[in-house]
Parts: sequence; C-alpha cells; structure tokens
Amino acid sequence: MSTQKTYVVEHLDPECGPWSTLEYIAIAQESTNSGAQFYLSLAPQGSDLPESLRACEGLQIEYRSVEDVYRDRKHRVCLLDPAAKQELSPKDEDDFDVFVFGGILGILVCMQCYENAWVTNRQTKPQRAEGRVDRTSELRKKGFTGRRLGPVQMTTDTAVRVTRMVIQEQIPLNDIPYIDHPEIRIDEHESTEMPFRYVKDAQGRPVMPEGMVDLIKKDSEKGFGDLL
Repeated sequence: MSTQKTYVVEHLDPECGPWSTLEYIAIAQESTNSGAQFYLSLAPQGSDLPESLRACEGLQIEYRSVEDVYRDRKHRVCLLDPAAKQELSPKDEDDFDVFVFGGILGILVCMQCYENAWVTNRQTKPQRAEGRVDRTSELRKKGFTGRRLGPVQMTTDTAVRVTRMVIQEQIPLNDIPYIDHPEIRIDEHESTEMPFRYVKDAQGRPVMPEGMVDLIKKDSEKGFGDLL
C-alpha cells in the first residue's frame, strides 16, 4: 500500500490575493478528495489569509520552513524545479511522499502565481518581479531532489493537479491532456489570453478553480495586476 502523499505550497507574501485564494481552495479540495494532504507553508510572521481560505476543509497551515519540517526525511521530498534534469514520472511515487511548490520565485514551471512572482497585463508578457528570493535555488542547494513538469509555465493549482495525476493516478506527464495559453472570453467583443498551461477537461476547456473565470472577467478591465 502506497504512502499518503503531501503537497506543500510555500506562500511567503504577507497577503493572499483573490487569485491565490481560489487556487489554494481548489488544491485543498482536490487533495482531500484524492486522499492526500495539503499544507500551506507561510512565512514565520504569518500571512493575512481570508476567512474563506482559513475555513477551507483540507487546508493545513504550517509556519515552519520546509527545511525544518522535513529535516529528518529530506530524501522523501520532491522539489518541483524547472531546472531539474529529470521529468516527474509515475515511478517517482515510490521515491517521494512530499511535493513542494511555490514560494519559488523566478522563471518557473510551477509558480506561486501572479502576486508572488509576476506582474502582467493583457498587453505584455509576464515580467519577473524584483526583490524576491529564489526559493527553488535555495532548496536545491540544500539538497532537495528536483523534478520538472515540462517546459511551459503552469499556475500553482495546475502544477499540483498535474503532479497528483502523475503520482497518484500514474499518468505519464506527456499523456496528460493540456491546453496552453487559452483565451478567456470576457464578452462578445473582448477576450484575454492566459499565459499558462492548464489541464484540459473532457469538453476541451482549461481546468480552473471555481470562480476563477468570473474573477478574471470582473477585473479584466483593470489588468491582472489588480487581481492581486
């Protein structure tokens, strides 16, 4: 019988915007439904989490660093790292129990989403935010084993979803149906292109957290920066 899997997202910002809130709720719900655990790792000083997130079933909050929590079993922790030489595969289910995402700032596949790493709008490609700490590099140097999720940037919930499909459902990374940079229709005259890879559902639509499309439509005229 396989060991229960744990997904850890590092959230290092003092606030949690609506985009992250919807993503984290989706991760918590999907992790619970699959029999996995979801930990949101916050900075030691904490983060101002909305009540809807704190009340979410399946969400566990951890204030200690990944290094401290898993100090005695670091060999069982997988760091989702775009610089890793090896892609995540179903056989990694035997080698890892914990999968770490986010709080990892830079040009990455599995990111902490806009408010932690990128500033963007409909007219420009994502720009790297300044003054951030590259946690992927830090954890890599501390000996955490890395795996890649492919070459295209994903939202945080997509990265966790893909990892769960590979590890728990044993679907090879390249066999997962994807949709890259989908257009979201705002109204009959306007649409916006999302600069991410998503899992594609049976109807050919990108899998997004509940409420995400409405959030994008509601704030589209402000640019993505105001979603944060």
